Amino acid sequence: MPTETKPERNLAIVMTADELLSHWQGHRRLTRRTIEAFPEDKLFQFSIGGMRPFADLAFEFINMAMPIVHGVATGKWEKFAGEKPTTKAGLLQLWDEQTAAIDKAFPQIPPHRFAEVDNAFGMYKNTGIGTIQYGIDNEIHHRGQGYVYLRALGIEPPHFWERE
Repeated sequence: MPTETKPERNLAIVMTADELLSHWQGHRRLTRRTIEAFPEDKLFQFSIGGMRPFADLAFEFINMAMPIVHGVATGKWEKFAGEKPTTKAGLLQLWDEQTAAIDKAFPQIPPHRFAEVDNAFGMYKNTGIGTIQYGIDNEIHHRGQGYVYLRALGIEPPHFWERE
């Protein structure tokens, strides 16, 4: 259960919860197109400098997304229980299922939970909004790795600004 709430500050609200969800889902659409750009074998095998293959990174995003939404909504931080896909089609199917689940669950987050501080997964002390932003930032960061991989493979990655 949350132990504290960040004090309210006299700041303008710059984004509603619906706008935050839309922003996040835009990044998820872009990451999905990044997954699609990989040849099947390279998605699961290719790496540079000892970094993980992009399929592993995409599964990391899956491991984080719904557990973050659920944790922020309820204060209960449970790990993702699904199996790691072994094909691009399986990864994309799981991605799409989770995208729909996020769309359904995110609006259920009570407004006060965005400001409450939790110890997410027993390790990350942050506000609900901070934890959501961390998940988005993590996806953007690792998607950049995917872009490097694609370029090394001679494949043009999707334009980063096209999130529709």
